[in-house]
Amino acid sequence: MAAIADITAREILDSRGTPTIEVDVALDSGEIGRAAVPSGASTGAHEAVELRDNDPARYGGKGVRTAVAHVEGEIFDALSGRDPTEQLLIDETLIDLDGTPNKARLGANALLAVSLGVAKAAALAHGLPLWRYLGGPQARILPVPMMNIVNGGKHADNPIDIQEFLIQPIAAPSIAEAVRMGAEVFAALKKLLAEAGLNT
Repeated sequence: MAAIADITAREILDSRGTPTIEVDVALDSGEIGRAAVPSGASTGAHEAVELRDNDPARYGGKGVRTAVAHVEGEIFDALSGRDPTEQLLIDETLIDLDGTPNKARLGANALLAVSLGVAKAAALAHGLPLWRYLGGPQARILPVPMMNIVNGGKHADNPIDIQEFLIQPIAAPSIAEAVRMGAEVFAALKKLLAEAGLNT
């Protein structure tokens, strides 16, 4: 079986222009699994910690060069030569290596990017799409989507204290119908709010 031969990382920008980390996990058989980890607009007190550089001269302190260095140093050293198909053991190694309850030492952004990169590389080594590799040969059902229809908190310019109002079309017979239902609810709510003179 293939083994992890190299892990490289870089600082990229997410869709909001915020720095995040992208990782390439290369196997000795030639496959490369690439993963990037976006960040949320707000974080809760009990969430895993994104490691930021806190250098005000770069991206307002939000750079991730320290996380990149952790990936290419300590994390690579711990995973070099490991079997990428042993995802549970890889993830346990990453958690143990960090050693904190909230992943603050190495950064949840670094750990998650590496974990996803390993999974993608392993899927490629098996010649499978990621969903089939993770879900197994019987994977046929997608999860019911949760759709954000109203934003509040740090996500919006309104006085709503709740961050997100989500709907989940659990009665939908297919993913296509679930997406349609969610889009129609969103459009209907937008129309009702506009008619009432409220922000949309």
